[in-house]
Amino acid sequence: MQDTKKFFENLSGAGKSIGVLTSGGDAQGMNAAVRAVVRMGIYVGAKVYFIHEGYQGMVDGGDNIKEASWESVSSMLQVGGTVIGSARCKDFRTHEGRLRAALNLVQRGITNLCVIGGDGSLTGANLFREEWSGLLDELVQSGQISEEAAQTHSALHIVGMVGSIDNDFCGTDMTIGTDSALHRIIEVVDAIMTTAQSHQRTFVLEVMGRHCGYLALVSALACGADWVLIPEMPPKDGWEEQMCHKLSESRLRGSRLNIIIVAEGATDRHGNPISSNTVKDLVVRCLGFDTRVTILGHVQRGGTPSAFDRILASRMGVEAVLALLEASPGTPACVVSLCGNQAVRLPLMECVQMTQEVQKAMDEKRFEEAVKLRGSSLLTITQMQLNPGFCNSSFNVAVLNVGAPAAGMNAAVRSAVRVGITEGHTLFAVNDGFEGFSKGQIKEIKWGDVGGWTGQGGSLLGTKRTLPAKHIDKIAEQMRIHNINALLVIGGFEAYLGLLELQAARSKHAELCVPMVMVPATVSNNIPGSDLSIGADTALNAITDTCDRIKQSASGTKRRVFIIETMGGYCGYLATVGGLAAGADAAYIYEEPFDIRDLQSNVEHLTEKMKTSIQRGLVLRNENCSENYTTDFIYQLYSEEGKGVFDCRKNVLGHMQQGGAPSPFDRNFGTKIAAKAMQWISKKLKEFYRTGKEKLDDSACLLGMRRRALVFQPVIQLKDETDFVHRIPKEQWWLRLRPLMKILAKYKTSYDVSDSGQLEHIVRLRAKDISAI
Repeated sequence: MQDTKKFFENLSGAGKSIGVLTSGGDAQGMNAAVRAVVRMGIYVGAKVYFIHEGYQGMVDGGDNIKEASWESVSSMLQVGGTVIGSARCKDFRTHEGRLRAALNLVQRGITNLCVIGGDGSLTGANLFREEWSGLLDELVQSGQISEEAAQTHSALHIVGMVGSIDNDFCGTDMTIGTDSALHRIIEVVDAIMTTAQSHQRTFVLEVMGRHCGYLALVSALACGADWVLIPEMPPKDGWEEQMCHKLSESRLRGSRLNIIIVAEGATDRHGNPISSNTVKDLVVRCLGFDTRVTILGHVQRGGTPSAFDRILASRMGVEAVLALLEASPGTPACVVSLCGNQAVRLPLMECVQMTQEVQKAMDEKRFEEAVKLRGSSLLTITQMQLNPGFCNSSFNVAVLNVGAPAAGMNAAVRSAVRVGITEGHTLFAVNDGFEGFSKGQIKEIKWGDVGGWTGQGGSLLGTKRTLPAKHIDKIAEQMRIHNINALLVIGGFEAYLGLLELQAARSKHAELCVPMVMVPATVSNNIPGSDLSIGADTALNAITDTCDRIKQSASGTKRRVFIIETMGGYCGYLATVGGLAAGADAAYIYEEPFDIRDLQSNVEHLTEKMKTSIQRGLVLRNENCSENYTTDFIYQLYSEEGKGVFDCRKNVLGHMQQGGAPSPFDRNFGTKIAAKAMQWISKKLKEFYRTGKEKLDDSACLLGMRRRALVFQPVIQLKDETDFVHRIPKEQWWLRLRPLMKILAKYKTSYDVSDSGQLEHIVRLRAKDISAI
């Protein structure tokens, strides 16, 4: 191991006590965070305490503060809400209440607090920390604790995680619970759209968001809504006529339904509330459309947490424990955040102050500033797609899907088409990938042609794995016939190989000397140059949902182990991250070689587990992890070795992982990344067209999420990062998550924390431009 690496084994929790509480409104994924804190805390040798009912439980003490065990957080991962309870607490707002809370903590030796809640809960925690030494002095003076106890517990360390479905906290791209709330909204919208089409109705949906329009905005993008109203961006005067004109135009183009999404806190520019019923009455009065209102309410807070929220909460929970172990008396209270695809730690009060700045800007009607503080990128794309402003150009851009279908491809195509048309281009759809391209299956695609595409799974354009090399002459001919000036390729590893082949053929075919960009879309998430691919989140949710059901089937049958085979080719992303989201005991992948001794060790581990109250096991296996240790072999080995202790079942998930409606994450990631790709194409066309500069490497790029940002990378530069034999990147970020999965399953392992979050300042993250999701 390199000397520069830092391992958490050096960070001992021995002698430390950690209290974990959930406060404020509940959010799906809170239980996953609690589970991660408890198991990571116990793993490093600390005592971990549940503080039930939030701050109220801390003030009341007694049975509200209980030591947690490894088994006590079993089966929490898939449960919505918060198992340890949450409550609004007036007592904690008083000095006397905080004094009682301090006494209860000192009596149990708790000087490390992990608070999962919104900005109000986190602000309360920071105030508690600032008052801590004074509170201890008072307790000493009143004789309730000794001088020695006060010295031993002299510093209180606070680490926060933001649990809020509104995603209204500055400093993090996503808060725990937001993705799950979007799942609930999109499930309802998808269901409503079928009945709306049947009756040619307009539906007005009211979603949560008193002060933040994130849920409304993103769900509008995810379902292709006609109009959206949010608090940060009140519509300009005269919006009523503009909206009705838009709805009327949509019907004239043949649409049988309209969807309008309203955040509960939406207002006009003068501060007058815009309710869902106001919008309905307006549509009925001006257009006479059959209109219905649906108010989703607390449905958005409920239900099972999504795969994204479980993974986010698990990563954040582990990071929170590391932050507490590393804290010194001078360390400010921090909040664990997500920036792009990376965990960061930010001073809690800087985040709270910026969150309050947003509200202040809204209260003072400085809406443009509020939007900038929130993060403007999604708003820009929404404006372009809901309220287009067309311009003219003479460029033709072709869009095609290549490789296996992936949920979210259609959302990406829709976004590319509409942004491209807004930029003034003529868009051409290519059916059946490069094979269809060579056959001339190319036709112009217009604004209305992609209506309703966001919620559709698979590939409506048609997609094939065929590579372009053997058809290159015909493809070049079709490029010339249709005067194609740029290419947008949305697909998997074949799309990446295809772009390399097209670039290699430029010396023979001048028609290929045009800007080309690839957007990664594959459930396998095996594209070099991108941490995430469109479709992988939907596949993870399919795996997680299935594992939940399988685990539930074992609830009436004691001592059973399930062997689940996932897709992914040679890439173990789905098995590893699915295992983390589903609470698996092991995940076998190609990237981490294993042998019969490892299999035997896993069987012994499960045998020990069956002696506890958790009498079931879950093992995931990537389809190509080993040529000889097949799913059948592992099943038979476990069955034989587990005789008399546990029995086994196996399940091959197969193509169900590629199917289904795309998740909100994939819809929005597809929308965001395709829009950015189309804007890059426009820039390249304007800068370089007919100058010969298209032959430069940077005119054939892959657009990928890398750590914190969306980055354009010349495909030729990615060749060195690629294992072409196994169709995977040589380095994969998610391998760092494998130790987390093992730790949370009670395996001893080494965990490199040199890449964990370091304390930063929020100023660097002000423009949340990378908020994809």
